[in-house]
Amino acid sequence: MSGMNFEQMSQEYFDILREIGNIGAGNATTALAQLLQCKVDMSVPQVNLLEFKEIGEAMGGEEQIMAGIYLGVEGDITGSIMFLLEKESARYLVSKLMGMELQGDDFSEMEFSALKEVGNIITGAYLNSLSSLTNLVIYPSIPDITVDMAGAILSVPAIEFGALGDRILLIQTQFFDDEAIDGYFILIPDLDSYGKILTALGMGA
Repeated sequence: MSGMNFEQMSQEYFDILREIGNIGAGNATTALAQLLQCKVDMSVPQVNLLEFKEIGEAMGGEEQIMAGIYLGVEGDITGSIMFLLEKESARYLVSKLMGMELQGDDFSEMEFSALKEVGNIITGAYLNSLSSLTNLVIYPSIPDITVDMAGAILSVPAIEFGALGDRILLIQTQFFDDEAIDGYFILIPDLDSYGKILTALGMGA
């Protein structure tokens, strides 16, 4: 399995990843609704295999200012997960969570902390769905959060991703309450972990 990369991934496996994306985004929507204490709807997630250089464009361009929540994954599989959303969407979520309008253009320390909590809950819900489907034990690390241009944020996973090939799984979904919020998940298991996920789903060699 160690020689596997995205280029050789079967359609069946991609369909399973799409299903994990659907369930993960659904769980994340439920978690977001509980956190904000309001009804949140979700569009059907789009799951795409993209070349890494296409990811920034898919988010509106590499210069788009985004909030990125990045955390490591440990346990039966290892790797990392990233959740990104536009800065204005992030400010909207934080203002809803704190019940107040945000002042100024930058996040205060308290607002930053609230944003980290939003990211933690959303990525946690996504990882829980992966864990449930595969029966694998998955522990997320403490999240790291950055507000920067999409290209700069993506440079971190780009380095890790080099070993996997040149395509990456991007899960894009829209959350709705009063506003539409585009959220982007990037899951980067290390190479050995792909084999473990396949085996756990009964598709291992």
